[in-house]
Amino acid sequence: MFKRKKIFLLVVTILGVALFLGGCAGDENLTKLEQIKEDGKIVLGTAADYPPYEFHKEVDGEDQIVGFDIEIAKEIAADLGVELEIKDMKFDGLLAALKAGNIDFIIAGMVPTAERAESVDFSIPYYEAEQKFLTKTENASVFKEIEDLNGFKIGAQKSTVQQKIAKEKIEASEYKFISKITDLVLELKNNKVDGIVLVKPVATSYAQANDDLAVADVSLGKEDGIAVAVDKGNEDLMTEINSTLESLLDNNMITEFIAEATKLAESN
Repeated sequence: MFKRKKIFLLVVTILGVALFLGGCAGDENLTKLEQIKEDGKIVLGTAADYPPYEFHKEVDGEDQIVGFDIEIAKEIAADLGVELEIKDMKFDGLLAALKAGNIDFIIAGMVPTAERAESVDFSIPYYEAEQKFLTKTENASVFKEIEDLNGFKIGAQKSTVQQKIAKEKIEASEYKFISKITDLVLELKNNKVDGIVLVKPVATSYAQANDDLAVADVSLGKEDGIAVAVDKGNEDLMTEINSTLESLLDNNMITEFIAEATKLAESN
């Protein structure tokens, strides 16, 4: 009797383990899109120091992450029928977080460079802007041509297209590349750098929020267009994201999001 009971318990245990492993295997077989829908949420990775793209703003007494990139993310989540969860992190840590599975997609004013495309896939581009130079107000009139920037201390956000532009187009006396734009702006205010290479909407936003800063009348070219990033091998998710972006572009919604986010950033 005792032996029969032991055999019974052993069989039950084996069946339980088998069912557990089978359930795990089933989860592993889900695509990223299927997993997102099963979880009921999609996790966005962004770097919220980039107004009007994404930035912190007190709304109804609460700190929130807002911006036109965030509005696009909300539309993607809504079209998928899931909640949006936002993770704010350093820009240069976004790709690693995506590869590690800590986030499901990136919307952070990211340009799809060839190097980045080796590890992740990008959506269709949804916006492109001019590259500009943020500096002290009293120095803005000094910088008219790219050559006028040579010999000065130049700042840019680390691991960005702006860092590449600074290195390739400007013969600086010193380069300072920092992960957070807010820290770069502080360096500018404290005269640690003479200016920062920034995409125009961001440079304009910081200039409007700070009387001692201005955007110089010098153009550093246009970006190739920013896009949404997902980990490789998630074609079904990318198809859904592109569908949302195409709809937003066709209906001129992104232009509206940019105008609204710019007004919100100006009221910071």
